[in-house]
Amino acid sequence: VPAKTYDTGAYHEPGPIGILFKIVHAFLYLVQPNSFPQGKKKKKKIGIMLARIRDFFLVPFSQEVIVNMPAIYYEIGFIVSAALGLLFILLLPLVGLCFCMCRCCDNCGGEMHQRQKKNADCQRSCFATFLFVASFIIRQVVGVLCAYAANQHLTNQVRGAKKLLNSNFKDLKIFLNDTPAQIDYLVRQYNTTKDKALSDLNSKYFDLKGFFLKKLYIPAAIRDTKEALENVSVSVEVLQEGTERLHANLTDVKMHLSNTLNDSACSAAQAASTCNVIRNSLNQLNINANFSGLPGVSSQLAKINDVLKIDLSSLVQKVHFLTGFIDSQYRQSNFFHNIKNVLESVGSNITTFTKTLPVQKILADLMIYLTQSEAYVQDYFPVVEQYDFYRWLGCLILCCMVVLILVFYYLGLLCGTCGYDKHASPTTRGCISNTGGNFLMAGVGFSFLFSWVLMIVVVLAFVAGGNVEKLVCEPFEEKTLFKVLDTPYLLNQHWKNYLSGILFKNPNINLTFEKVYSDCKENKGIYTSLHLENLFNITEFLNISMYTEDVALKIEHIQINLSKIILLDEIGKENLLNFSSSGIEGINFAAYLTEINKSVTKVDLLSFANDLEARADQLPKGALENALKGHANNIRMIHNQQVVPLEQAMSTLNQSIRLLKRTSSELAVKVKNVISAVDAAQLLINNNASLVIVQETKKYMGTIVGYFEQYIEWVKESIAMEVAACKPIANVIDTAVDIFLCSYITDSVNTFWFGLGGSSIFLIPAIIFAVKLSKYYRRMDTEDVYDE
Repeated sequence: VPAKTYDTGAYHEPGPIGILFKIVHAFLYLVQPNSFPQGKKKKKKIGIMLARIRDFFLVPFSQEVIVNMPAIYYEIGFIVSAALGLLFILLLPLVGLCFCMCRCCDNCGGEMHQRQKKNADCQRSCFATFLFVASFIIRQVVGVLCAYAANQHLTNQVRGAKKLLNSNFKDLKIFLNDTPAQIDYLVRQYNTTKDKALSDLNSKYFDLKGFFLKKLYIPAAIRDTKEALENVSVSVEVLQEGTERLHANLTDVKMHLSNTLNDSACSAAQAASTCNVIRNSLNQLNINANFSGLPGVSSQLAKINDVLKIDLSSLVQKVHFLTGFIDSQYRQSNFFHNIKNVLESVGSNITTFTKTLPVQKILADLMIYLTQSEAYVQDYFPVVEQYDFYRWLGCLILCCMVVLILVFYYLGLLCGTCGYDKHASPTTRGCISNTGGNFLMAGVGFSFLFSWVLMIVVVLAFVAGGNVEKLVCEPFEEKTLFKVLDTPYLLNQHWKNYLSGILFKNPNINLTFEKVYSDCKENKGIYTSLHLENLFNITEFLNISMYTEDVALKIEHIQINLSKIILLDEIGKENLLNFSSSGIEGINFAAYLTEINKSVTKVDLLSFANDLEARADQLPKGALENALKGHANNIRMIHNQQVVPLEQAMSTLNQSIRLLKRTSSELAVKVKNVISAVDAAQLLINNNASLVIVQETKKYMGTIVGYFEQYIEWVKESIAMEVAACKPIANVIDTAVDIFLCSYITDSVNTFWFGLGGSSIFLIPAIIFAVKLSKYYRRMDTEDVYDE
């Protein structure tokens, strides 16, 4: 089935920031280690629990706290973490206010007096180190950079989401446009099945009479025997003439070679040994096989010709008459016409069925809805980008709050460390050192002002993003979310299966979200994925049995009378027996095979010629060398013009003799089998011709039905796996949930609150160390004085 390729790859690789996402996932696992329950018994419980989580936030606590205990247990990690965040939000401003009032009363380090201590330098170094470490963690490890990277990642993904959206819309359009063409292709392929059946009907219908023709079959042994005898006769004649001519030519070659070797040039010392070797090899130039003494087969061939003249012509004419008679009877029975009508009716019903299906209307409505949705997305996507810019700007401001605090801390550490003079007294410290202490206290002040605001954002993002990750993203990845949605009576208290209730108005059909998603993920056809056989069953409309019942009844009433036909009389049988005693078994096969197995010549002429030419090259240049090479070329020509045809004739003779040898051992049995077959056929013609014809007709009818059944199976398989393959639907779900909601939004939001929350937590030790360290940098009003 022709299918289009889809462009959307529903997979997102976050890149380097994926490390931060994994860290956040690990933290969320610590907060909420409880996973979705597995198994049929727990599916209902988790569905009830999700409803209770919903009710927990909508119903007054006093009324539902006991009923919602399973939901509270499941959410205990988030509840405890959110409670700690709320405690942070309430206490930190309050602590800051008390701290400020306490310092205004010259307490809590507000008094500008520093007592001298022996370990003052050690304490100052430790406080500076701790403050630097806390600030470094806030800035890099779990702080501003983490939050800023998540904020920027979300913005980048939103900007690039338009391409992914367009890809999904394109795939859905291809899906809707390609489905009618695939259905039309399946319908058109019925014509291939029908044409094959009609072709057999017009060209192979004589197979219906195969039973009779097998019974009346005249074995090819008679004709094969005649052809073999003719081949033997001709081949022997050719071989006898050819070997005589070859013998004469080889004798001439030996004589000319001998004359050449008697030349005075062969008496020279350099040529004598070579000439002697050649002279000694001349005896090899003789024929090896002798076909002149082989017995002839003319008497056997004459007997075979007599049998064929008398018997075969009459019997073949009767067979052809029988064939024509059976064919005319079939024409009168309208069998062919009925089969054609069945095939045409099935094709017409298939076409009518496809036209009555509301596929075109449904697809047209879906295309309109899809086009409107795409236009809506295109129109409002700039608005989404605009609001995302506001979100990015707001998150950037939050990050800048933390950066501002860090700037004060780093400036305080820089100025305090660079301007500190260990020889100066607390009241005489320099301006730079005093400025550093003031920067540290400014950082403390801004920490109290901003930290609770930051924590509010963190708590809200944590509760929302964390629950989406644990309740949607992780279950979606593990497919437990679909199992929850498939919980009976969860989405509708009156429906066992919600999806089948929506699609078919029958909630008892076992159609689940998980199965539909899995099938579409595997790119199966939507007919299988949505169990559309509950709307229309293709098998019922493609059932040929309801069309063939009437034809089968008509086949039962076919009557053909062949009792007046006599296939073979007694004279014909006697001639067949004469064939079995034609004398073939008396042929001397051993004599033939002995000569056939010999080579034509004692030596291979090509090898002899090549050897002669090689020895000529060993002689001095001159007339003797040229003469020997001329003789070598003459020998090659004799091989090509005479030996090769003789070898071909020997091959033909070999095949024919071996065929006759096999035939002679089975000839009597074959003749008896033929006579028995003719007698059986005659008996059948006289008594049961109509019954056999009906049986053979049913077999042919079964062949026609077999073509159709193959077409049905192919249609079923194609509709199940290829037609309207719903991979784009799974891609849309993956894009919406796995990519947009989880990878783009949830992972970015969770990483943002993780970084911002970590920064807010580490502001507490930073405040303590900054307050302690500022005492060592700021200029004091009074100091301890010691008398000498």
